Amino acid sequence: MDIEQQVATVMQGTEYGDPQLKAAMEKELRERLVLAQKEGRPLRVYAGFDPRTTDLHIGHTIPMRKLRQFQDLGHDVVFLIGTYTSLIGDPSDQDILRPQLTPEQVEENAQTYAEQAFRVLDKDKTEVRRNAEWLAKVTFADLITFGSQFTIQQFLTRENFRKRWDDGDAVYLHETFYSIMQAYDAYMLKADVQVGGTDQLFNIVTAARKLMSGLGAQPNVGVIMGILPGTDGEVKMSKSLGNHIPLNTDADDMFGKVMSVPDKAMGLYMRLVTRWTADEIEAKEAAVASGELHPRDLKMQIAEEITAVYYNEKLAAAAKENFIKVFQQGDVPDEMDVYQLASGETVLDVLVAAELVKSKSEGRRLIEQNGVRLDGETLEDPNAEFPGPGVLQVGKRRFVCVE
Repeated sequence: MDIEQQVATVMQGTEYGDPQLKAAMEKELRERLVLAQKEGRPLRVYAGFDPRTTDLHIGHTIPMRKLRQFQDLGHDVVFLIGTYTSLIGDPSDQDILRPQLTPEQVEENAQTYAEQAFRVLDKDKTEVRRNAEWLAKVTFADLITFGSQFTIQQFLTRENFRKRWDDGDAVYLHETFYSIMQAYDAYMLKADVQVGGTDQLFNIVTAARKLMSGLGAQPNVGVIMGILPGTDGEVKMSKSLGNHIPLNTDADDMFGKVMSVPDKAMGLYMRLVTRWTADEIEAKEAAVASGELHPRDLKMQIAEEITAVYYNEKLAAAAKENFIKVFQQGDVPDEMDVYQLASGETVLDVLVAAELVKSKSEGRRLIEQNGVRLDGETLEDPNAEFPGPGVLQVGKRRFVCVE
């Protein structure tokens, strides 16, 4: 791609909340690309990820998708694991104090993050770093130097801190260190570009650029990504809200969950999760607008593409075929797991043992919601002895052959 095409691809899906700020970042990105081309080098791009949990969904991977775009454009990418910043926890989108993790918890989660990141990133082209490498060596004198670049007012004008302050809730001093620590990451990595979500706007565009300039470095360009809505198409994807698409699922489930997303959110899903270029997305939207492409068919393309991103093209194509059979033709999948029924097992026993639910409480809830069927017949009593062999269906997309 030429520089203008690169800028268009990188900036798709970005959101700054201010047209002037977006224009400024786009201008700086273009200038940085021109300079790098003259110097005969790739850009150095990074995003930081705090491993505060092991349970990731595709909303967590939006910055990873942008890093992959940079990789595909030939630039150098650093996947930074926040082994030190995680000890505090990012307060950016929090109205309450985050609990502090132990180093052991952070390291355990970090292993999971790295493994899952390579479902998106090219492992051979990714530099993995941990910010404990330099943050653990920061002295009190360093902290004074860093802190002198900022005012207390800058932190208290942030919405989440201001809300807690106005409500009389505590705002702890160590929470203000987070932005400074992240800013120092950008400086130590000599980053040309930093990628993050809109909840990172202050950390990236204000703190990192200010500290880098104060320490004599060229400030990095902030590529700020929009937040992916959940399957309801309304609010931020979240496990606690039940509107998430987990990474640790299967291709059929991921495909089906994407198909359940309202049409109005498809533009964001294309720009934030797919590998399609800005020109490709515009062409697809134009085809829908002209009537050449049905919105349902576009959604099928999106679901197949997203599933292929996290699995592969073969599994994505099979998931599409299964979806069509189950939902458009009223059929069941050709292939499914087999469960050997034991004597005396209840309906709930089978659901748990066949790993169709994670817990008995989840199983009871699905049965109460009429979400469990055997050969099309609804099973209503969780404690009843399992009726016998057949195709057991849980929800819309999970099937097991009980023998």
